[in-house]
Amino acid sequence: SWDDSVEIVGEGATEFTFLVTDKSGASKTFTVKTDKKTVGEALLDAKLIEGETSQYGLYVKKVDGIVADYDIDGTYWAFYVNGEMASAGVDSTNVVANGCYEFRVSK
Repeated sequence: SWDDSVEIVGEGATEFTFLVTDKSGASKTFTVKTDKKTVGEALLDAKLIEGETSQYGLYVKKVDGIVADYDIDGTYWAFYVNGEMASAGVDSTNVVANGCYEFRVSK
């Protein structure tokens, strides 16, 4: 449901906030608990993202069941860290406790 509730996923000692923003601009918030080292591993483990491995690392095509595929409609999932466009991929971004990570449909 796309409302103000926060869904808690995963198990582990460290938690962070994960936002999913679809192409209409609606957002969903998760609290992710993990013992994984990278955000990518944590989100894969929680089954929140799916993708394929490329030469640049994990290419995310599906987030929380929503597909954004550049080959289909020119959209893609952009990754943000604490509100800023990430300088590294999700699978090379280390988990920081209480950090905020987001995937946002972009064109």
